[in-house]
Amino acid sequence: MSAVQRPVLNKKQVEMNYLLHEAPREKHFITGAQAMSEAVKRANVDMAIAYPITPQSEVMHLVGDVFAQGHIKEYYRAEEELGTMSAIAGASRAGVRLFTATSGPGLIRGLEAIASWPGHRVPAVLGILTRVINAPLSIQPDNLEMAYMLYSGAVMLHAENQQDTFDFTLAAFAIAEKVDVYIPVAVATEGFFVTHAKGYVDMMSEDLVYKEFDPVASPVPAMDNETPPARIQRDAPVQKSNFMSYLIHSVWQQEIWDSNSRAMKYIYEYLGGPVEVLNPGSDIMLLASGCAAAQAREAHRYAQEEGLSVGLVKVKAIRPFPRTEIREALAAAKTVIVPEHNIVGWLCTEVKAAIPNGGIVHEGPRVFGGMTLPVELIMFEIYEALGIEHTIKL
Repeated sequence: MSAVQRPVLNKKQVEMNYLLHEAPREKHFITGAQAMSEAVKRANVDMAIAYPITPQSEVMHLVGDVFAQGHIKEYYRAEEELGTMSAIAGASRAGVRLFTATSGPGLIRGLEAIASWPGHRVPAVLGILTRVINAPLSIQPDNLEMAYMLYSGAVMLHAENQQDTFDFTLAAFAIAEKVDVYIPVAVATEGFFVTHAKGYVDMMSEDLVYKEFDPVASPVPAMDNETPPARIQRDAPVQKSNFMSYLIHSVWQQEIWDSNSRAMKYIYEYLGGPVEVLNPGSDIMLLASGCAAAQAREAHRYAQEEGLSVGLVKVKAIRPFPRTEIREALAAAKTVIVPEHNIVGWLCTEVKAAIPNGGIVHEGPRVFGGMTLPVELIMFEIYEALGIEHTIKL
């Protein structure tokens, strides 16, 4: 694993606020996969564990290059996805900063281990480069897999573009390691649409890195010669089907979701909040996350050029879900249009449950299985909602 001699790098360790808000940046034209690996480079990661699956493979390949350049202490390829995610949990017990990534069927195969991360207080960062998961086999973009992550307990961020992918991934390490959070953070973005496409990304110097991980300050001590192994779920009361077992487990689940909620203040601190709102108070509000937000942004631009009462809510944080912020942003809306890159409409369902007048939420447009989301689909819904004659035919 470390047999090849790698360079010893002299870097300046700084706080995350300095990295994200104060450090000078230069513009680069790179892919989303490069953006995620560049964030890992500046995150001062101790260990990355990989297993390839399209379209994630390029991310972890590039992270391997980052390791070879001396920016990561340890890196290896596991034998399959469940093993990768289990190894992340084991490495976390040693008190190190961790990163891995996966896609589609790979996420589903590793989900059994991933779902245990929050309860075991594993502050790892997981890149999710979304793709189709259901048969017939396809490698095309689709974010249905995010629906499977919603109730895992992990914090979930959804990147619109390459810049988001860089900033969200970097911020995720600081959020995950906060003592009052200390659960995994997943950073999702659409495969191919972002991972293999280039966009402009403002990045700080790679000589600046996030301060190194301090396991002594964590709420779950590392297992080493100074600290005996922690008893996590080996105590008899937790393993037996009795009242004590139910009580312990229910209290712990509540603590995990409280930890998830406490991540919100750090999402404000590092990313400026969980939503971005354009033209608030409009009759029609577009609400979207990820790549769908990029298409909704373009539809919003068209609508502004035509003088239509249309606003935009871009959702950056899926967990914790920004219910209060969304309620405020949609308070004056007559219709809410939620474009998505999946067939089930998981974001639409979340929004309907979050606002008191959920009936104003329009389901769609939705594309799936790798289809693109033409702006015309969104404009059709806008015209229909406003009762405007149009020539768009679907």
